Amino acid sequence: MRLLKCSILSATMLVPVAAHASDTTAEVEQVRDIVVSGSQLESTSATKTDTPVIEVPQPVTIIEDEVFEAQGAISISDTLNYVAGVTANPYGPDSRVDGALVRGVSALQFRDGMRDIFGFYASIRADPYNFDRIELIRGPASVLFGQGSLGGIVNMVSKTPQFESGGEFSLRYGSFDRKEALADITGPLTDNLAARVVARVRDSGTQTDNVPDDRVLFSPSVTFAPTDATQVTLIGLYQEDDGGSTSQFLPLVGTILPNPNRQLDSDLFVGKPGWDRYDGRLLQGTAIASHAFSADLTLNAKARYIDSDLDYFTHYPNSYSNPLNPYLDTEQRQIMNYAFGSLANMEIFSTDHNLQYDFRTGGAIEHTLLAGVDYSWNRVRKDSGYALEPIDLYDIDYGALSDFNGTIPMLGDPGYAFAAADDTRQSQIGFYLQDQIRAWDRVSLVLGVRRDEARSTSFGEEVYDQGATTFRAGIIGEIVTGVSPFFSFTESFEPISGTDLYGDPFVPKTGRQFEVGVKLHPSDRILLTATAYHIREANRPVAAVAPSPQDPDVILNGQLQIGSLTSKGVEFEANATLPGDLLLIANASYNEAEVEDTGRQLDNVPKFNASLWTMKDFRLNAETTARLGAGVRHVGRNKSYGAAFPNGITTPAFTLVDAVAEVSWQSWSLAVNATNLLGKDYYAACLARGDCFIGSERNVFGTVSYRF
Repeated sequence: MRLLKCSILSATMLVPVAAHASDTTAEVEQVRDIVVSGSQLESTSATKTDTPVIEVPQPVTIIEDEVFEAQGAISISDTLNYVAGVTANPYGPDSRVDGALVRGVSALQFRDGMRDIFGFYASIRADPYNFDRIELIRGPASVLFGQGSLGGIVNMVSKTPQFESGGEFSLRYGSFDRKEALADITGPLTDNLAARVVARVRDSGTQTDNVPDDRVLFSPSVTFAPTDATQVTLIGLYQEDDGGSTSQFLPLVGTILPNPNRQLDSDLFVGKPGWDRYDGRLLQGTAIASHAFSADLTLNAKARYIDSDLDYFTHYPNSYSNPLNPYLDTEQRQIMNYAFGSLANMEIFSTDHNLQYDFRTGGAIEHTLLAGVDYSWNRVRKDSGYALEPIDLYDIDYGALSDFNGTIPMLGDPGYAFAAADDTRQSQIGFYLQDQIRAWDRVSLVLGVRRDEARSTSFGEEVYDQGATTFRAGIIGEIVTGVSPFFSFTESFEPISGTDLYGDPFVPKTGRQFEVGVKLHPSDRILLTATAYHIREANRPVAAVAPSPQDPDVILNGQLQIGSLTSKGVEFEANATLPGDLLLIANASYNEAEVEDTGRQLDNVPKFNASLWTMKDFRLNAETTARLGAGVRHVGRNKSYGAAFPNGITTPAFTLVDAVAEVSWQSWSLAVNATNLLGKDYYAACLARGDCFIGSERNVFGTVSYRF
């Protein structure tokens, strides 16, 4: 990897991030507790306040780091493998981005309550080792988080300094020659100053030939708490990835559809070794603080600055011109191969400030009033080039492919097709007000309203300047001990660039959700949630033709905002620690997501998903414990529609098995993780546009750790 040049950024800002360090100092005589997302846990994402999940009138899932590490997660997407209503890695293992469909819609990614990613392919993936937990909020969330959150949001909660010393060092080796060193160390520097360092160094291949997955991560942080009322945390992050694209966009004919030559190998690489890459460098500085003016009034504030540079060079076969037969010869071997190169830079600045006021109206009614303002600005710049060259997909001559002098394809290069450039700026400011009302310590009512103004320009020209007001209301009540039914209404909005076929600017897409459910919590170690929801998105652009108002004989082609998307379904989620410290996580969901008047499920959105994960600790002797865990996850079939497949092409359902085994002795442990343990071959998605995505292959790795 390139020489690490670490520059720690910091930004003035403030907002409390809950500090949840792993218990690394447990007595060896005790079997360590299993972490479970039970009813006693609090979520900061659902309400921007520390609220127990059983008082939130919508589903909230919290995945602690101990759980997702045991499940073998190596990406943020992987942490959602055992969550209801979620299809993780919908396009297979993608080394470029993290992806998840929540209730049929792509979820937005947040870090410590602020949006983490804007645009496409302008940054590298976040590292799960850098977070204490992942929180998933399902359904529209614009009232607290602004534009775009129709399906839900994924919030990653950073590891922060603790005033108790502890840490771990780990070495890992596994499939695809994965070699890693990891460290997480925290503790006090003085009575009111604590520090933490999280680091990772990785040298690894992937399931795709010639695609590495190398990483250097260094994240220092400090917390200053001069008084019990004031706390300030600064978090720096340097991350450098040297990788490529595991997605090779292999044609349908040769993967899910037959080719007389054979089925294409799942590890096939269609690019130029040494030229194809996904190399990125990211610098990030975050400041988080809170100050309590009194027992009832608290100021929370936070800010972050991100600077990211990315070189993305890749190849992919042109299977799109003719999905049913993209080959150039009768033997179905020769195909045109795109070369694409992009040099990108992304800058993000975000802030979120609010005042929290706790008061009572009567002896039995408590209020938590939250008034805040958040602002975000981002700029994404790209220079891109495309070229086309023929290849024999069944016997690629890698040496004959052009390397474009080590940069993006340019005019005059072999097969040059065209170039593109992007310089997009977006800004958004939002004002929000929320009242959480707790009555008789049994009923919780959440009311919220928000006003947003969003603006975007491209090369200085206005793309959109739009605003929206969104609302939220929900109620949950413990009608009898351990039984809490709830109902909620939430809204979202998303600005859209461009104009319709009449030349009128698009108005924002808007979404709203009704949801009803029940949370069963017979004890603090058990939480079962059953819910039904109905989401509708309006002002969706759809293809349209219409006569010109000036000349009826002229037919206009373009888009009109006459469409709507409906997503409805049911979900069941159980998180429990049963007698004998047996952890059980069970999920099942059914989702119908379709564009109005089509009668078709959205592309690549399965209707049915289910999963089950169990894990248990055992005492072997006074100094030795063992942990065994296993899970099974099922993703239902999905369909994709297009001109070549008017009745759709089906990607079959698949079921995968994961497992973990760990032995701990004194301060040492040895863990072996396996995902897709049975080595099932499958496709994650095959699209009517012409390409297929390979599913995750078996991945086994062992980790030796020393904890103190």
